[in-house]
Amino acid sequence: MPEFKPIETQEALDAIIKDRIERAKKSAADEAAKKYEGYLSPDDVKKHTDQITALTDKLKESETKIADLTAKNSAYEIASVKTKIAHEVGLPYELADRLSGTTEEEIRKDADALSKFAMHPQATPSFSPETPPAASADAAYRALAHDLNA
Repeated sequence: MPEFKPIETQEALDAIIKDRIERAKKSAADEAAKKYEGYLSPDDVKKHTDQITALTDKLKESETKIADLTAKNSAYEIASVKTKIAHEVGLPYELADRLSGTTEEEIRKDADALSKFAMHPQATPSFSPETPPAASADAAYRALAHDLNA
């Protein structure tokens, strides 16, 4: 143990007290650091909150883009199926977009129903550029009616 030395001046007393005050401050700071270890400061919390908000916004934007692209892809797939089925059934290409349905079975059912109306062979009257000499108007009408019924 060191020998006791009496303090004789005010400066010596101030130096000793200053040293003890600094040790007490350091000790208190160390205890506070241990006590609040693992906690975030308000500035860090704000920074993390801003980052989370930015990431959430990006996520929502990405989800919207994905939904839009999925809808477009679905529309293209349905259009492709309609065109394929119209070709298989024998419908003209112009009628392919008139088909309705969301599944292949529904589209095929609609194409079959539409083909019954669109694919009827229409009787075209026969035409001859050379007109026979008409004996009377009745004979011409009879020939026309006969051609229409044929």
